[in-house]
Amino acid sequence: MIRNYLKIAIRNLRKHRGFTFINIFGLALGLACCLLIMLYVVDELSYDRFHEKADRIYRINTDIKFGGNDMHMATSPDPMGPTLLKDYPQVENFVRLHGRGTFLVKQTGQTNNLRENDILYADSTLFDVFTLPLVSGNPKRALVEPNTVVISESAAKRHFGNQNPIGKTLLFDNKFTYRVTGVMRDIPANSHFRTDFFVCMRSDNYEWGRWLSNNHQTYVLLKEGVDPQQFNQNFETIIQKYVGPQAQEFVGTTIEQLRKSGNRINYALIPMTDIHLHSKQNIELAPNSDIQYVYTFSAVAIFILLIACINFMNLSTARSANRAKEVGVRKVLGSVQRQLIGQFMTESVLMAILSMGLALVIVALALPFFNDMSSKQLTIDKLFIPRFLPVLLILPLGVGLLAGSYPAFFLSSFRPISVLKGRINLGLKSAGLRSGLVVFQFMMSVILIVGTMVVYRQINFIQTTKVGFNRNQVLTINEAYALGNQTQAFKEEVRKLPGVANGSVSGFLPVPSNRSDSPLFPEGQLDQNKAVSTQQWGVDYEYIPTLGMELKEGRNFSRDFGADSTGIILNETAVKVFGFKDPIGKRVWRMMDDAGKVFKTYTIIGVVKNFHFESLRQNIGSVALMLDPSLGAISFRLSSQDIPVVVKQIEAKWKQMAPGMPFSYSFLDDSFDAMYRAEQRVGQIVLTFSVLAILIACLGLFGLAAFMAEQRTKEIGVRKVLGATTTSIVGLLSKDFLRLVLIAILIATPIAWYGMNQWLKDFAYKIDVPWWVFVVAGMVAVVIAFVTVSFQSVKAALTNPVKSLRSE
Repeated sequence: MIRNYLKIAIRNLRKHRGFTFINIFGLALGLACCLLIMLYVVDELSYDRFHEKADRIYRINTDIKFGGNDMHMATSPDPMGPTLLKDYPQVENFVRLHGRGTFLVKQTGQTNNLRENDILYADSTLFDVFTLPLVSGNPKRALVEPNTVVISESAAKRHFGNQNPIGKTLLFDNKFTYRVTGVMRDIPANSHFRTDFFVCMRSDNYEWGRWLSNNHQTYVLLKEGVDPQQFNQNFETIIQKYVGPQAQEFVGTTIEQLRKSGNRINYALIPMTDIHLHSKQNIELAPNSDIQYVYTFSAVAIFILLIACINFMNLSTARSANRAKEVGVRKVLGSVQRQLIGQFMTESVLMAILSMGLALVIVALALPFFNDMSSKQLTIDKLFIPRFLPVLLILPLGVGLLAGSYPAFFLSSFRPISVLKGRINLGLKSAGLRSGLVVFQFMMSVILIVGTMVVYRQINFIQTTKVGFNRNQVLTINEAYALGNQTQAFKEEVRKLPGVANGSVSGFLPVPSNRSDSPLFPEGQLDQNKAVSTQQWGVDYEYIPTLGMELKEGRNFSRDFGADSTGIILNETAVKVFGFKDPIGKRVWRMMDDAGKVFKTYTIIGVVKNFHFESLRQNIGSVALMLDPSLGAISFRLSSQDIPVVVKQIEAKWKQMAPGMPFSYSFLDDSFDAMYRAEQRVGQIVLTFSVLAILIACLGLFGLAAFMAEQRTKEIGVRKVLGATTTSIVGLLSKDFLRLVLIAILIATPIAWYGMNQWLKDFAYKIDVPWWVFVVAGMVAVVIAFVTVSFQSVKAALTNPVKSLRSE
């Protein structure tokens, strides 16, 4: 029986090649979209699961409200890990990571440095907690001694070629020497932290034992069976026993008094496997994603697959009149409905299998472009691992049964006498299900169009909104410390170049980086209720004009005022939190030691207008600028339009004053835009799948239009004989479909409005969803639907009425 079904199915598919191609291509496109998104979603959900003990590893997050700032950090105090291991038997082990950023690295004795990013300090327990296999070296001893480093295989190849690096030394920033004690496999891409260098934590020149400083990512490995939610209750004891005494010594008040005044300090565990998708903390080791994107893309995949299945139903139904007599003859000859259903389901499953084969080809061709959009390294071979093979086998079977179910039951239900007498009525009014399917298709299309427009408008708003400084044509040179005592001389030499308007040496720029807040106090008031937690940036005299910031009142730092070494400039937020009505001339105290014993007095000489130094998802915090010969970065404002020429001239100066050091630079607007790469990727992906969803929906509408035109052939012939014009016939055939599209728009509008407003909640500064977005999306859907339907309508209207009526 199955063999007979297959033989007849193949004959039918070959006989109607055009129908077969459209149906298989539509299903293949839907399946390919589903597979691509499945690869993306599975990769997102796999983060950090390669660690053997991943289900027992937790990071400690810190939540602090103090001095007007609300801070949610991925870091915790440096004593936290050792204390938990000592005091609580539920903790099996711990490890701390401390991000140290970028270093210039070279093999000892070599001349040229390489710029290495994201270098981390780590405890010697690193390899006991995380699964990071060493290909060389002893994991138990690799990071025990100070001035040792474990490097990745990639780093070993870059710096040592084919040599064995164990025992050799690397020079960091031309002054720190580290001995290589281990070579590890490259950390997988699906890790929430990635580095090629782990330096022994004991090499870090850090003042240990500070419970009020949160600078380390601390991970604990809980023992089997420990409930993390129950363990969280122990942090209150930690706060009372360890944090409280230091807080009282620092601000002269108890934890209870701090909390009564509206401040707080809390610690909590977060599963390591949740960090990538669920953590929205500051000071992460690498940018995270968002679980909302996983939900969004999963929904898009399901909807596109459903749209493809709907197309199959509509296209199969469109051919129902052609196969009605076949069904009638089969029933007269003794076929029962069950056999007919089996025949049509076999055809459906066969087309689904063929579609899956074509879908895999499409995925292979599209994957490089999809990887560029999503910033992933996905490969098609991941679809053929054992856990995915059942999906590849079950998916076409399920899709075939789902897509073929309605046509199979519909076609097999024809009454043979009515069919053979030509008295079947398959008009649109009796096809409520098909109409509902078309409404669903275009509802999803409208939602995707609205989503794409809103995402791109928000990104454009971010890129064009005033951020409080001029980020255009500001070139930043990284690793300025490589110049040593020639930093200022280099800055002045470059400022003399034509096309360079100004230059500044500073510790921080208004783009995200690893930095923390410190308190400032009004003079004479060491009261925690008066403290203001601020970003404290060391800058020079040219910082504000170079970055194009605006002073609201007061003045900038000036060499004409010797006392400016103790001058300070606050932003508007800091002034507001302090409560100063007339801030100029007021004095504040800055803590100069961790014990809170030594303070320095600063006089406020200016107030700078608020500027964004974090993502627009966050409100502007407090910032204080003070003169400090920091060597973090050198920035130059360029006035020339011939940027490449100026950059080459600056590079020539660099090579002259810092021979052997790599010349690394970036533009401030690029660094600013990098904060929103995730949104840009989401916009591109949503746009791509929106186009594909609309294309697939149009295939379904095309099939339904063909079905209607076929059923109304004689009606059209009669109307033409009675004088109807082509325009009137096109309008007659199109209005029913346009009505369905309008219904889809009405349903989609509130759903899209709600969904996009939920997405925009993540931004402190955002657009309002304008009404015209829905109008444009609706018009696009109507135009697409009209063009699709008109093709079949015009074709039917131009048919010779003699051919339509010759059987009467």
